[in-house]
Amino acid sequence: MDTSTAISVDGLRQRYGDFEAVAGISFEVRAGELFALLGTNGAGKTTTLEALEGHRPVHEGTVRVLGRDPHRERRAVRPRIGIMLQEGGFFADLTVAETVDHWRGFTPAPRARDEAVALAGLTEKADVRVRQLSGGQKRRLDLALALLGRPAVLFLDEPTTGMDPEARRATWTIVRDVVADGTTVLLTTHYLEEAEHLADRLAILHRGRIETAGTVGDVVAGHGDRISFRLPEHLQVAELPALRGARAGITVDGGRTVATYTVTVTGLQAGLYDLLRWADGKRIRLDGLEARSASLEDVFLRTAAEGATR
Repeated sequence: MDTSTAISVDGLRQRYGDFEAVAGISFEVRAGELFALLGTNGAGKTTTLEALEGHRPVHEGTVRVLGRDPHRERRAVRPRIGIMLQEGGFFADLTVAETVDHWRGFTPAPRARDEAVALAGLTEKADVRVRQLSGGQKRRLDLALALLGRPAVLFLDEPTTGMDPEARRATWTIVRDVVADGTTVLLTTHYLEEAEHLADRLAILHRGRIETAGTVGDVVAGHGDRISFRLPEHLQVAELPALRGARAGITVDGGRTVATYTVTVTGLQAGLYDLLRWADGKRIRLDGLEARSASLEDVFLRTAAEGATR
């Protein structure tokens, strides 16, 4: 395996009885990059992570972390990885500082306690018992423990669940700094904005298969930008113009009919110009007019919808 590849997944299949949770996926994560694994509930994200973390054997295919089988060679792999699970397990009556000290006893060459606590932004909570922390603060403590051993590879499973927007963005800064220091990160998240901000590359899973993968730009390209407005009450749908060949899609939102055009990336400005010129000529006011670039959310929702019809 190329030494620049920190994580390799080739033809991975995982089953629970007759149910195939992961159906032959392949991807690689380069050393020092952040790779986001996205998907609907039950898509196979956590099962894939569990195989990579060494928690379960592979049914078919191969997985490698730092060139080794994480299940069969877990003694060699485990000291070099950090894991932040969806739900951490703490002793509720220990303080934050005591919890870090407890975990330091199991971690080779750990960070100093004060460094780990400060990294998670919990210095002021160091003497507070874990049971008194908010959900978001507990997640930050989880992150501090995952980073305690300065891992070469960090697995983050829904790391910002329960955090308010300010805490979430502070956590993004921590993760960016970790990646800048050379750590490889594999992230799962339901917050698509999080993936857009953090990921070097990503893959979207649906029903155990990778439906699309690449950089955010690669994945979003071709899904089209959006121009939308509320249809004036006196206007018939058939009267709407075509914008660079695109016809309006019609939906109802809050009792009002909304027209939405999906145009190519290069056609957004030109399509908007044509629409405004048409509206000016017709003396039509376009209430609620919006023009926006395609987003990862558009791709995600379309992937889920198309997968549901197969």
